[in-house]
Amino acid sequence: MTKPLLELKDVVLKVNRNTPEEITILNKLNLTINAGDFITVLGSNGAGKSTLFNAIGGDLSIDSGQILLNGHDIAHESVEKRTRFLARVFQDPKLGTAPRMTVAENLLLAERRGQRRGLMPRGLKHHLAHYQELTATMHNGLDQRLTTATGNLSGGQRQALSFLMATLKRPEILLLDEHTAALDPRTGQDLMHLTNERVAQDQLTCLMITHHMEDALTYGNRLIVLHHGQVTYDVAGAEKQALTSEQLYSFFAEIE
Repeated sequence: MTKPLLELKDVVLKVNRNTPEEITILNKLNLTINAGDFITVLGSNGAGKSTLFNAIGGDLSIDSGQILLNGHDIAHESVEKRTRFLARVFQDPKLGTAPRMTVAENLLLAERRGQRRGLMPRGLKHHLAHYQELTATMHNGLDQRLTTATGNLSGGQRQALSFLMATLKRPEILLLDEHTAALDPRTGQDLMHLTNERVAQDQLTCLMITHHMEDALTYGNRLIVLHHGQVTYDVAGAEKQALTSEQLYSFFAEIE
């Protein structure tokens, strides 16, 4: 039997620890993620969606439980160590890129993520042809702006760059934290289509937080719902394909 790629076992995560304002955000959460899963993540505000990603990414330390990658507990590994196997795209297009560096420089930085850094020539020119080909897949003019400072890009171009940077080295786990939410509807859908293509093409294992029911139903092979820090609904395969927005709304109405 194939081992899961990532497992969260009885994960508890609290904020404002040891104060009267202490709150349990993840409450003995259990989740098993198999290689190649594309999981859309739904939940109301405060359900624990971003906290789940922060726990997986190491931005927040858990209070108890296990986070297992290929059977190895990574719960206490640093954010830096986790960049060897994990990449994340945030909701804000300004996060994840260096604004004063050019598009090409940002891509080179992403290509060297997780590597030891020393004093050595950048070799940027040798990568330009590849970066132009790569950015052209975004179909938004990014390939014509390789020498442009990232801070001067449009929001859609900058988010497309963030996505390219996150997927450049084919991470074992890709976290998409509402990565189209800050974009206008057309730009967001364009990026969503490209996301789906890249995840399928590179067979990435991906979790995507979204507030759009239709996107949650349309994309991915699996859908989960978080409520009060637990996975309360988990549907995959043919059952997910048959799921309707009306059924999903009804489920939300029952748990609220």
